[in-house]
Amino acid sequence: MAVAPPGFIIMKKKNLAIIPARSGSKGIPNKNIRIFAGKPLIWHAIQQAHKSNLFDKVIVDTNDQAIADLAVKSGAEVPFLRPVHLATDTAKIADSIELLLNRLKKEFDYKPDTFCLLQTTSPLREVDDIKMCYREIIKPGVKSLCTICETHPRLYNRNSEGRIYLVNKQNSNSTNRQAWPRGYIENGAMVYMLKTDFFLKHKKFVTKDTIGVIMPRWRSIDLDHIEDWILAETLYKNRNKIKQRFKSFK
Repeated sequence: MAVAPPGFIIMKKKNLAIIPARSGSKGIPNKNIRIFAGKPLIWHAIQQAHKSNLFDKVIVDTNDQAIADLAVKSGAEVPFLRPVHLATDTAKIADSIELLLNRLKKEFDYKPDTFCLLQTTSPLREVDDIKMCYREIIKPGVKSLCTICETHPRLYNRNSEGRIYLVNKQNSNSTNRQAWPRGYIENGAMVYMLKTDFFLKHKKFVTKDTIGVIMPRWRSIDLDHIEDWILAETLYKNRNKIKQRFKSFK
């Protein structure tokens, strides 16, 4: 009997990659089609999805025809444009994904068993990260997961007067980092992977049952501001050197 190579995943169900790419970014204008490390930003997410060999469909969900045209040239499908009312700054991405899934079922009789949301703003995400998530989602009882990274456990917020206060009160009398439980945030790589029926029932990406998949902090940058872009592009271009440096510390 042939033995599957390490990391090889045998799929028997439909898996869909969805890449949201709304136009109108204010922090970084034309973010989704801006050139990042020699290629349009959206190209990187599309290629990651294809190279994972996990998905029978890779779909870009956008409201913009220029983004749609570029997505198709980059190897994705764009069966529909997102309605205007779901493309505003205040619109919920969950509503857009619900509509997309329902339209795919109604118009093409296509319903994936599992879908994966890949943000374009996470170019430091790697194919192995997506595969790692898939290995988790196929485990018994796992319905929803997202990638996270470690952050400082003392989380503060700021009130209207500018005063800061602790969000989590546990061990609040100690300033020793080791005295606190580890803290995590949803990371910039933003892989959300869910069983479709679970999502359509709850209409949320994160619930009390969501599993957190830990990723390295240095690859957890989300492109919201110009500083993020410059830093992420620098890290991306030097990622192999950075990995070697990490090995040298072990």
